[in-house]
Amino acid sequence: MRGSCLCGGVVFDVALPLRPVIACHCRQCRKTSGHFWAASAVPLAQFSLVVQDGLKWFQSSPQAKRGFCGTCGASLFWQLEGDDSISFAAGALDGPTGLTIASHWHLEDAGDYYPPPDGLSPDAQA
Repeated sequence: MRGSCLCGGVVFDVALPLRPVIACHCRQCRKTSGHFWAASAVPLAQFSLVVQDGLKWFQSSPQAKRGFCGTCGASLFWQLEGDDSISFAAGALDGPTGLTIASHWHLEDAGDYYPPPDGLSPDAQA
C-alpha cells in the first residue's frame, strides 16, 4: 500500500497487515496535525521510503521523533527511539484502506471544540 504527502515530496510503501488506527488526542499530536492524529503502524521491515526529498525529522520528545514534509508541511510519521516499528498518518494512504479506529488515546487533552468520540468522557481512554 502506498502513501504520500500532499506535494509528493515524501512517498512511502507499507506492507500488509497494518495495525488498526489509533487516534491520539495528546497536545503534541494536536499541535502537529491541527486536530487529533490518526495513525496506523507497521514493523520497519514492512516500511520503505520511495521518495524522501522533502522528509524532515523533528525530535518532539526525548523518546520520539516526528517525520513531516518540509515542502508542504504534511505530518506523516511518528517513531519511538529504538523501536522496530513506525507509525504513519492513516490519511496519507492512497485509496481505500479498510482500516478502522481501534482506540482513542489521551482524551484528557482533547480540544474543547469537539465532543469526545464514541460518547467517552474527556478523561477516559478506549
